[in-house]
Amino acid sequence: MNKLLVKSTPKIIALILLVLIISCRTSEKKEMVAVETSNSNNMQPFFKLSLAQWSFHKAIRDEKTLPILDFAKKAKEMGFEGVEYVSQLYQLEEGNEQQSLADLVVELKKRSEENNIQNVLIMIDHEGDLAVSDKTERDEAIKRHSMWVDAAAALGCYSVRVNLVGGDAENNPEIWHANAVDGLGRLAQYAATKNINVIAENHGGLSSDASKLTTVLNEINLSNCGALPDFGNFCVKRENGERWGAPCIEEYDRYKGVAELMPYAKGVSAKTLDFDENGNETSIDYLKMMEIVKKSGFTGFVGIEYEGERLSEEEGVIATKELLLKIAKELN
Repeated sequence: MNKLLVKSTPKIIALILLVLIISCRTSEKKEMVAVETSNSNNMQPFFKLSLAQWSFHKAIRDEKTLPILDFAKKAKEMGFEGVEYVSQLYQLEEGNEQQSLADLVVELKKRSEENNIQNVLIMIDHEGDLAVSDKTERDEAIKRHSMWVDAAAALGCYSVRVNLVGGDAENNPEIWHANAVDGLGRLAQYAATKNINVIAENHGGLSSDASKLTTVLNEINLSNCGALPDFGNFCVKRENGERWGAPCIEEYDRYKGVAELMPYAKGVSAKTLDFDENGNETSIDYLKMMEIVKKSGFTGFVGIEYEGERLSEEEGVIATKELLLKIAKELN
């Protein structure tokens, strides 16, 4: 054998090994970058998504194009993890409300289980005013709300959403406060026995003044009594004293309000009305809102509630979902 070749062989082998090592490390780095990029693209949002039934109230109640018992199925088809029911969309048998509601719950639970979807909450409307001055009326409101608390527990929900309507007390913040502490507090005490949260929404009148609502929650001071911050409901006063429909003449700062309510939040209501050509909500800075939500440490359900007119209900829900997921990527 050539002596020069023999002497050079170890060097050649060493060089080949060095090239192989560098090649392997480069390949490993490329694979790691690919995995990291893939993980980034598939990164889950810091919140879960639920669909508020009110988003389809026209299809359910007016147009009758969505059978009300198919709501869980619809939500699942649209990629949601949870559903939020609205009590006023269901017709209970007059004079036999409790049994009628119990029968309804059996069917709703069956549908949700068939579609592997979480029952998140029930929004309770038109069951009396929890902050009204007349104690007899307030007692009756607590009784009627309690029926829906039982339904929520049977469904496996986390919460019921309530309104702190004060009726005549809306013109006197001190009286409204006392009434709200009593009505909401006693309902929350009952709900605690069912392991259900009672969450008050900023939903018109004095309840849309977040500073006043948080004062009520602070005084009640129960772990199952909290808030459902809604991005859009911060009108405190409307023309002619109307509760809904009339132009708003006094509005609480929505970003300040959400920031004040988030420490008490056991859910979030992502209200939308319309979108621009870039998919952004035209009246609410969603990036700013979701920054507030994330900063609070909230990781629960964000419920989509589309109430616009230009887009169809389904188009509006899809647009809201896409906006939230886009912002989630920016904030992750």
